[in-house]
Amino acid sequence: MKQRGVTRRLQTRLYEALGHSYTCLFPHKPSNATMTGSDISQILKEGELEKRSDNLLQFWKRKTCVLTSDSLNIYADNQKKTKSKELKLQSIKKVDCVERTGRFVYFTIVTTDNKEIDFRCSGEENCWNAVITMALIDFQNRKAIQDFKTRQEIDDTSLGRQEKCKARAP
Repeated sequence: MKQRGVTRRLQTRLYEALGHSYTCLFPHKPSNATMTGSDISQILKEGELEKRSDNLLQFWKRKTCVLTSDSLNIYADNQKKTKSKELKLQSIKKVDCVERTGRFVYFTIVTTDNKEIDFRCSGEENCWNAVITMALIDFQNRKAIQDFKTRQEIDDTSLGRQEKCKARAP
């Protein structure tokens, strides 16, 4: 429990250093009653983002988005019935090109296959890019710890075998 408080304080400082309100850190209560209990516990942020279309004219389309601890879910409608895209955090390389204008905050999500997806949000919700970045860092940290523990278990089992072999050797 104590570590969570330290992490929260570090996140708060980072957000404030980036010029964001620390209220962006706290999970938002979902407004959709159809979500399961596991979905509710994982939600970091939900709201509206505008995504630039991939077609030739590149219109901005308003999307309802839900950021969880392992993905950014993009819905085609406000009722979150039709999921149009799910960006897993493991497939995101970085959040890049953050630019603030008078009305919008623009940012680009770069995937591991170097595809760029452009988003913008209104000035009132200017912490989407920071929340996504923090979720990505948290995901990468959890993955690194898991990988370390896995390597440590493998090393421990291989050392145990070597010691058994030495004990049997004449």
